Amino acid sequence: MLDVLRNRTYRHLFFAQVIALLGTGLATVALGLLAFDLAGANAGAVLGTALAIKMVAYIAVAPVAAAFAERLPRRALLVGLDLARAGVALMLPFVTEIWQIYVLIFVLQSASAGFTPTFQATIPDVLPDESDYTKALSLSRLAYDMESLVSPALAALLLTVVSYHSLFNGTVMGFLASAALVVSAVLPRAKLPPRRSIYERTTRGARIYLATPRLRGLLALNLAIASGSAMVIVNTVVLVQSGLGLTQKATAMALAAFGGGSMLVAFTLPKLLEKLPERRVMLAGASLIALGLFAGVAAPSGYLLLLALWFVMGIGYSLAQTPSGRLLRRSAREEDRPAVFAAQFALSHACWLLTYPLAGWVGAKAGTTTSFLALAAVATVAIIIAIRVWPATEDAELHHVHDDLQPDDPHLNAGAGSGPHKHSHAYVVDDQHPRWPQ
Repeated sequence: MLDVLRNRTYRHLFFAQVIALLGTGLATVALGLLAFDLAGANAGAVLGTALAIKMVAYIAVAPVAAAFAERLPRRALLVGLDLARAGVALMLPFVTEIWQIYVLIFVLQSASAGFTPTFQATIPDVLPDESDYTKALSLSRLAYDMESLVSPALAALLLTVVSYHSLFNGTVMGFLASAALVVSAVLPRAKLPPRRSIYERTTRGARIYLATPRLRGLLALNLAIASGSAMVIVNTVVLVQSGLGLTQKATAMALAAFGGGSMLVAFTLPKLLEKLPERRVMLAGASLIALGLFAGVAAPSGYLLLLALWFVMGIGYSLAQTPSGRLLRRSAREEDRPAVFAAQFALSHACWLLTYPLAGWVGAKAGTTTSFLALAAVATVAIIIAIRVWPATEDAELHHVHDDLQPDDPHLNAGAGSGPHKHSHAYVVDDQHPRWPQ
C-alpha cells in the first residue's frame, strides 16, 4: 500500500493532509478547554453548538465554494484556504466571548468545506490508475484514524509543559506546513467545464449525484455510516464513565478500539477490492454497523464487550466508507469531479447533522439502550434503501438513445452503435446525458 507514496506529488499532498489533521486534532482538544474556561458547566452546550455550526458550514458552503472555485488554480486555492485556516487558529487564543468562538468556528469550517472536496477531487487526477487510487483512499482513511489516536495523546503530552492556548499554535503550524507542502507539489491542471450560471454550478454536483443510481445508494449508506459513528462519538463517554463508572482513559481506549477496527480495514481493503465489487463490500460494512447497534441493545453491559463491539463497528465503518471515492470518481467526468465530491461532502455531513442530535437527545431522554435501537433502525432502513436503489449488477457500458442527435453525429459514432440514435459507452450523467437510462 505504501508504494503509492513513490509518486512525489501524491506524497506531498498526503503529508499535507496528515499534518493538517494533527493540527486540527490539537485545536479540538484546546477548543474544549477554552469552552470550559468561558462557560464552565455549560461547556458541553457550547461545543454542541460549535459542532452544529461546523455541520451547517459543511452542508451550505461546500457546493457554493465548489461553484466559485472551479476556474481557480487548484494549488493557489488550496494554499489560500490553508492560510485562511491558519489565520483563524491564530485568533482563537484571544477569544474572550462565546459568540466569538462561534464566528471563528464558522469561518474555519467554511474554509475546510472549500479545501477538503477540492483536495479529494485532485487525488484521482494525480493517481489515474484505479489500484493506486484505492491505496490512496486507504491511506487517507488511515490518516483520519491515526489523527483520532495521536492528536489527543500529543495534546496530553504538550499540556504537561505548556498551556492549552499553545495548542492553537500547533494548529497554526500544521496549516502552514500543509500549505508549504501543497506549494511544493506540481498539481495537474484541472479540466475546465463550460461556463454556466451560478445556480447551475452550485447545484450541478447534487444533480449528477442524485441522478446516478450507485450514488443514490451511497447516500443511503452515508446515513447508515453516520448512525454508527454518531453512536460511538456521542455516547462512548456516557457508556464508559456514567454507565460503567470508569475513567477518561477507559473512554479513550474505547474510542481507540473503534479506530483500530477501521485501521485494520484500511490496510487490507486494496487487496479486498481487487476481488470483490464495491457494492458488496460497502453493504457488508453497513450491515456490520447495523448489527453492532442491535448488539448494543441486546448485549449485557461490560467494558470488554463494548471494546469488542466498537472494534467490529470500526471495521464496518471503514468497509462502508472508504471505497466511496472510487464510486465518485467513476460517476463523473473529470471537469465535474470537484462538484460531485463537494456534493458527497455536503450530503454525508447532512446525515451526521441528523444522527448526532438523534444519538445525543434520545440517549439523554430515554437512555443509551433506546439510542442504540433508534440508530439501529435508521441504519437498517438506510441499508434496505441502498439495496433497492443501487443495482446489484452494473454493466461497464450502457445502451442508450439520443433522439435529439442526427445519426451521423460524432457523439453517436464515438460509442458502439446498435441502431439509429442508439449506442453504448461508459455512462456518466453530464450535459449530453442528463438522466440515467432505464
